[in-house]
Amino acid sequence: MGPITILLVDDHKLIRESWAFILNDDPRFKVIGDTDNVDEAVEFTRGENPDIVLMDINMTPVNGFDATKLVRKYSPTTKVIGISMHSMPAYARKMLQMGAMGYVTKNSSKNELMTAIVEVNDGKKYICEEIKNILAQQELEENGDKNDLNSLSRRELDIVKLIKDGLSSKEIALKLDISIKTVEVHRYNILKKLNLKNTAALVNFINTQGL
Repeated sequence: MGPITILLVDDHKLIRESWAFILNDDPRFKVIGDTDNVDEAVEFTRGENPDIVLMDINMTPVNGFDATKLVRKYSPTTKVIGISMHSMPAYARKMLQMGAMGYVTKNSSKNELMTAIVEVNDGKKYICEEIKNILAQQELEENGDKNDLNSLSRRELDIVKLIKDGLSSKEIALKLDISIKTVEVHRYNILKKLNLKNTAALVNFINTQGL
């Protein structure tokens, strides 16, 4: 089995030359063409059917998204990996929607680029670590913003339990030997941490969670 054949599409000559130098130094890969022109890229893939196209998404006048769609149309066996300076997950999603099999940012290492090429050539989708880390962080932040009991202090958990038992703020203050004002501050903080609007929502949350 021969090396993985690659077409480089980027509007910066230095970047294309750098990628070609790096990839051709590895016997697994062979760069068979490079261009800064989308029309040329489409014609090249139609005639040569490279295994992989490394596609910069910031091309002009035709961007990498539309170029990917054209490459996939005229050379269905060619797999596209989007490469961009942008680390926004939305760009990666759009590139995959256009038919790309991978997305790597220009902050990625050469080893990650090579891994992406090998994985995509094997028929797998590949998203670089930078994008995956951003997605993971966003998920953590979203989950942390709502209904996270771990964000409550010990005292706040005690008050939640007493609210569940039906006690008023005055009764809770007497039970815990603190002022009513302190109880009200705790209740406000509890609602804010759990992203709940009022006491009725808190009671409903307590009941649905089986606390």
